[in-house]
Amino acid sequence: MYRTHNNGALRAENINETVTLAGWVQKSRDKGFMIWVDLRDRYGITQLIFDEERTPKAVMDLAKTMGREFVIQVTGKVIERESKNPKMPTGDVELLVEKLEILNEAKTPPFTIEDATDGGEDLRMKYRYLDIRRNPVKEKLIFRHKVSIAVRNYLSEQGFIEVETPYLIKSTPEGARDFVVPSRMNEGQFYALPQSPQTFKQLLMVGGMDKYFQIVKCFRDEDLRADRQPEFTQIDCEMAFVEQEDILNIFEGLTKHLLKEVVGFEIESFPRMTYDEAMAKYGNDKPDIRFGMEFGELNAVAQHKDFNVFNSAELVVGIAVPGGASYTRKEIDKLIDWVKRPQVGALGMVYVKCNEDGSFKSSVDKFYDQEDLAKWAEATGAQPGDLICVLSGETSKTRAQLSALRMELATQLGLRKSDEFAPLWVVDFPLLEWDEETERYHAMHHPFTSPKPGQMELLDTKPGEVKANAYDLVLNGNEIGGGSIRIHDKEIQSKMFDYLGFTKEEAQAQFGFLMDAFQYGAPPHGGLAFGLDRLVAILGGQETIRDFIAFPKNNAGRDVMIDAPAKIDAAQLEELNLKITL
Repeated sequence: MYRTHNNGALRAENINETVTLAGWVQKSRDKGFMIWVDLRDRYGITQLIFDEERTPKAVMDLAKTMGREFVIQVTGKVIERESKNPKMPTGDVELLVEKLEILNEAKTPPFTIEDATDGGEDLRMKYRYLDIRRNPVKEKLIFRHKVSIAVRNYLSEQGFIEVETPYLIKSTPEGARDFVVPSRMNEGQFYALPQSPQTFKQLLMVGGMDKYFQIVKCFRDEDLRADRQPEFTQIDCEMAFVEQEDILNIFEGLTKHLLKEVVGFEIESFPRMTYDEAMAKYGNDKPDIRFGMEFGELNAVAQHKDFNVFNSAELVVGIAVPGGASYTRKEIDKLIDWVKRPQVGALGMVYVKCNEDGSFKSSVDKFYDQEDLAKWAEATGAQPGDLICVLSGETSKTRAQLSALRMELATQLGLRKSDEFAPLWVVDFPLLEWDEETERYHAMHHPFTSPKPGQMELLDTKPGEVKANAYDLVLNGNEIGGGSIRIHDKEIQSKMFDYLGFTKEEAQAQFGFLMDAFQYGAPPHGGLAFGLDRLVAILGGQETIRDFIAFPKNNAGRDVMIDAPAKIDAAQLEELNLKITL
């Protein structure tokens, strides 16, 4: 037995017991006649004491050879500490060591393995197995485990069955790029890694598994950001004989359960907002509603004077920044520079200070009088002491620019509190979106999404106005889940492929297996998938997912620890019937 207790277990009631511990040397302090060692495992730290008067000489000599991160096993008696440490769970006791075995020596780590480390992110990713020993990373992985267990428990109690679906599937043309896998046995043919188990979970509904879930790896070969990885994990769910309301109720319940069980946050209300309303009020389809600063459209009160910047704009829109009237001209200029960055793309910004005495001072006083500016304040909900920030231009671009400014200001003002949670359902998405490059419509979610009831006939005349029977769950300004009611009729699914530009042959080649299955009695069905990585990060008070993944990729999609992706040798290429021309 390597240990009788873990390093977080010993308390005052264990005094005088003989125990065996094992772990890593966190640090040691050698006073010559006495050595103290902090011994660490994932459960905590226990202080060891080696005393030349009470510890055998051979053990004392061996203890002097230990360095940081040596793996050791010790046996000794639990004694009361003279200088107790109330900040440590084990701080009342220490272990007087009688036996010591060095199980493995260790090189000096390339960075300090403590809560506050001197290692940069790239270095820590290269030595990720060392980084995991640090409490901040270890605790995030344990937190992820707790979320996963809570998800499984809740869904199991609701009658869901976990079913595994294949990883080696067929490539499809919709969505992001697939990762492909060559088949050695089928020359010139390839598998794809799944971007989601979408068609398989629909087939499970045809098979009568009316409540399915899976915590599953998915893969997308796309550009990366802090909240994206080429491989990611979904909580994938599907239900049969349901309408949209049934699905929203089940997954509101799951979200409430996670907030309460994992972070101790209770919430009753899950507001709902249409896609059109979200875009008009917040400029994006995943608004953070923990704070105000809703958009106020100003066309009607700003396009009647000789200010051509506004007169020529498709949209003039503003937000009221609480307390912003106190900003100096230098601070306002910084905001203007911020919105003019290439990442945001605005050409400039108009501002209005709402003074405490009820008067206004703006950057366009030459064109607008106090009465005009009062109407701007009314439209944006600005109060005395606030600052109104106004952007203008083409509608979709201007909304996106003001949305980015709104989030930046909220961050600066401390309004995005990590311990506050504000969920929101966004519903009634457009079914289709126009792609300028291909000059045709694409499915906004995926081609299996059903139009809202009664809107199928609009596809022939006004396809851009058709609403999808789709919904996203937003938490703190992040989409954490999305889904839809699916098409379950072969003829309607075939018609949808027609609208999306598939030929009959292409649709049959890509999705014939699904449409064939629909002929054997497909029930009405729908589902939702949560992004587990993002959900865990937000519940953990962060938005960057990397630290909640055991072995993440960097922003270039590389695993710098194992140096992947990597070349394979010529023999493997030949066996796979592949040739690479450099």
